[in-house]
Amino acid sequence: MKQFKNPEFMGQFIDRYRDMRNLWEVKNPLYHNKPARKASLKKLLQFVKTQVPDAHIEFVEKKIGSLKSTYRKGINKVQASMRSGAAAEDVYVPSLWYYNRMRFLEDQMEARESLSTLPSSLPSTLPSTPAEASKDQSSILEEVEEPSWSQEDLSQDKAPECCSQEEAG
Repeated sequence: MKQFKNPEFMGQFIDRYRDMRNLWEVKNPLYHNKPARKASLKKLLQFVKTQVPDAHIEFVEKKIGSLKSTYRKGINKVQASMRSGAAAEDVYVPSLWYYNRMRFLEDQMEARESLSTLPSSLPSTLPSTPAEASKDQSSILEEVEEPSWSQEDLSQDKAPECCSQEEAG
């Protein structure tokens, strides 16, 4: 398996993978076509077998998954450093030697939009800023009604549940 880690071989593997768009490009018409994907994986397998004779399709799929995962981690680190407000010269630069070679996957790695579980007919009532949140919280506290006690509730005949009649008096 060490043969696979040879930078020259891995670079060629990545280039061949990039050329097989149906394996990585979600909008490709053949992306969801299992026979077409299998055929592409078999072509990659033939290439891999030149260095790893006992390789199989699952091995190739795992290597692709590993490359994509490592690349995704690099993207996440770059984006996190940019979000943190770092100066341009302080933005994380991946040390992964094949990072730039995998850039073709960049637009395929975007996180999906989250879906709301709230019914769309309800207006959004969530505060958008911390100031709005504290304002909303204080207005909620003001809206809480004081309990109203009737004379009957206050009579000694009915002691509160928490204590005996003697303690209530």
